[in-house]
Amino acid sequence: MKLLQGKVAVITGAARGIGEAVALKFAEQGAQIAFTYISDSSAEKAAALVLKIEALGTKAMAFQSNAADFNACEKLINDIIAAFGQIDICVNNAGISKDNLLLRMTPEQWNEVMRVNLDSVFNMTKHVIKPMMKAKSGSIINMSSVIGEMGNAGQSSYAASKAGVIGFTKSVAKELGSRNIRCNAIAPGFVETDMTSYLKDGNSADKYKSLIPLGRFASAEDIANVCLFLGSDLGNYITGQTISACGGMNI
Repeated sequence: MKLLQGKVAVITGAARGIGEAVALKFAEQGAQIAFTYISDSSAEKAAALVLKIEALGTKAMAFQSNAADFNACEKLINDIIAAFGQIDICVNNAGISKDNLLLRMTPEQWNEVMRVNLDSVFNMTKHVIKPMMKAKSGSIINMSSVIGEMGNAGQSSYAASKAGVIGFTKSVAKELGSRNIRCNAIAPGFVETDMTSYLKDGNSADKYKSLIPLGRFASAEDIANVCLFLGSDLGNYITGQTISACGGMNI
């Protein structure tokens, strides 16, 4: 039997990158997939992902929804329950970076990163725990970052938002453990996605790889494998933890 057979997962920001890899990994293991994308420009990629998931023999639906909007998240969860009947796993993956030195950072830049990276986790979790509490079961997986653990010059907003995700995760785990709802975070290091494509220029990639004991960036599938562990019964005694999937970067 597949690890996620009979499960329904919602994944935010899944039209590409880590989110897409998680959606496909979960589908391979039997989960039905609801996922979000935010911009009209991602609609074609979202439609293509639906077809890829359906080709794996399971149900998929794409929703254009903004995880940073509280009311939009409420509608999203209601629509997913109406379409799928349940939600067993929630992967809060939506995120952005607006890197800048603190001296030059504007309040608008700071607020946008907090809204997308941290408020979205609150919004989705607030609404998804209602059906999970009714079912007395669920796994919430929040995407943090190794930068939230270590900090990094020029990334104060990103680091603060991702550190906030870790604190939020621990608190939710303590609140909901008695309801058999688990909440964990993943702190990826550098992952080969569109978000880190700028590192391929010049010597940046070699510079950062030299800081990683495993000597390479993660693939999106590397992170998806950690999500699979946390979302499945393999991780059913793991809650309130942050798994650093960073190749040893934060040792």
